[in-house]
Amino acid sequence: MSKRIAQIKEEFRQAEQEGGKELQMLYSLYSEDSRAGVQSLIHQYRKKEEALQIERERLSAMMIYERKYAEVPYICGIDEAGRGPLAGPVVAGAVILPKDCEILYLNDSKKLSAARRDLLYDEIMEKAAAVGVGMASPARIDEINILQATYEAMREAVAALDIRPELLLNDAVTIPQIEIRQVPIIKGDAKSVSIAAASIIAKVTRDRLMVQYDAVLPGYGFARHKGYGSREHIEAIQRLGPTPIHRRSFIGNFLPPSED
Repeated sequence: MSKRIAQIKEEFRQAEQEGGKELQMLYSLYSEDSRAGVQSLIHQYRKKEEALQIERERLSAMMIYERKYAEVPYICGIDEAGRGPLAGPVVAGAVILPKDCEILYLNDSKKLSAARRDLLYDEIMEKAAAVGVGMASPARIDEINILQATYEAMREAVAALDIRPELLLNDAVTIPQIEIRQVPIIKGDAKSVSIAAASIIAKVTRDRLMVQYDAVLPGYGFARHKGYGSREHIEAIQRLGPTPIHRRSFIGNFLPPSED
């Protein structure tokens, strides 16, 4: 007597949960089952396996620099979030991933949905050998300019790591006043899993902070635009005036002369 389709479905589900090694056996076992539900199940799992293989190939291509410097025990990816907004801090992330670490769908944070970033943030925090976060306040940005404030946040993120890295993979920049060897990579958050992980840590940390600011500084829409110069945000600045988290050096064009 043939097994019920629900039983076969459970066999496939368990095989997938156990790493997928038994899926080939199940494909062979049920390949001659003519029921549409069974054949649909086989097709569904084959497609998932193909998609997983494509994703692993994509991730492998993002590990070129990690493989190039494989002899280095601790490689740290560095990236920032928030250089462009009119309000809020600039935040830097520093992440050291274990050599054998696999985090599926890791990518430049700008290419991911907010929901995917949140899931990846949790996975990075769980799997990383070390994570560091640094930030520079709006007042500090106004004091020393955004580039120098970004460097300062990056140095702070590296200093916050529990493990001292021996190599920094940076997204496009060389950080001054830091003695660790550095490799700047143009568009590094799309070319290095370490930098991509750092970009997600920085982005999610900053976005969550802006949501908190929205609760205490209502009317500006910080939870929606995260401090960037949207029309809603600019109109709120003109209507309500600047807050303590606005970067004065960024908003001069939107204020009356007396406010500048």
